[in-house]
Amino acid sequence: MFRLWAKIIKDNHLLKDLTVENDTEDTRTHKVFQALDEICLAFDLGKPIWLASNIEEFQRHAKTRFSQDQFIETIPFDYLEIHVIEED
Repeated sequence: MFRLWAKIIKDNHLLKDLTVENDTEDTRTHKVFQALDEICLAFDLGKPIWLASNIEEFQRHAKTRFSQDQFIETIPFDYLEIHVIEED
């Protein structure tokens, strides 16, 4: 089972969160992108841009944050954080 937790944070307060589960046989990368698609759809957000710093942080800690710099449209929060909380 693969589970990814997404949190929307503003002024150090949790505004929304969502846990996405995926038990397919896809690769970890595909599971992350599928979960992020589902999260963006649920939160009515455009997809964030993965910068090199996001990729590196995610590879090291299974966690990263997307701030205004990674979104094309203006976001009404400080950042979206995703964190892998369970892997096969």
